[in-house]
Amino acid sequence: MRENCSYPGRRYGSFLRISRVMASLAMTAALLATPAAAVQPDEILEDPILEERARELSKGLRCVVCRNQSIDDSDAELAKDLRVVVRERLVAGDSNSEVLDFVVDRYGEYVLLKPPFTAGNALLYLGGPLLLILGGLAFWRMTRQRDLVVTDSAPSPLSEEEQRRLARLLDRDG
Repeated sequence: MRENCSYPGRRYGSFLRISRVMASLAMTAALLATPAAAVQPDEILEDPILEERARELSKGLRCVVCRNQSIDDSDAELAKDLRVVVRERLVAGDSNSEVLDFVVDRYGEYVLLKPPFTAGNALLYLGGPLLLILGGLAFWRMTRQRDLVVTDSAPSPLSEEEQRRLARLLDRDG
C-alpha cells in the first residue's frame, strides 16, 4: 500500500499551517479582549493635563453598578455620572485628594478600588491571611493527631486473667 506523502515532513506541513492560524486567531482574540475605555468624546476635557488627572482618578474609582470595574472602563450611566463629577471637580480647581474625598463622602469607601488600610476595614485586609493561617494550623493539628492515633493504636498484650477468660470462651465454642 502506498502512502499519500512522499516524505515524512510533508504530513506535518498542514498541521503547522493550522497551528499558525490558530495561534494568530488566539492572539487577535487576546488583543480584542482588552477592556476599552468607556469615556465618551463629550466627556473628554480640552486640557490634556486635567484629562490625564481625570483618567488616573477614574482608574481608581469603582463603578458601584459593575462592582469590580473602574468607572473609566464601565459603560453604566452611574459610572458616566461619576466621570463627569470627577472632571467637574478638577475643572473647579480641586486637587486629586479633594476629588477623592468628595466622591468618598458621597458614596463611601466602597467606591475606591483600593481602599486605604484603616481600623474599619482591617478585617477585610487581614481576614484572608488569618483564615489561611488558621486553616493551616487546623490541618497540621488534625494530621498530627492522626499520626498519634496510628502509632498509639497497637494493642496491649492480654493480662493473665484475660488469657484464661479467652481460653474458656474458645473451649466452650469448640
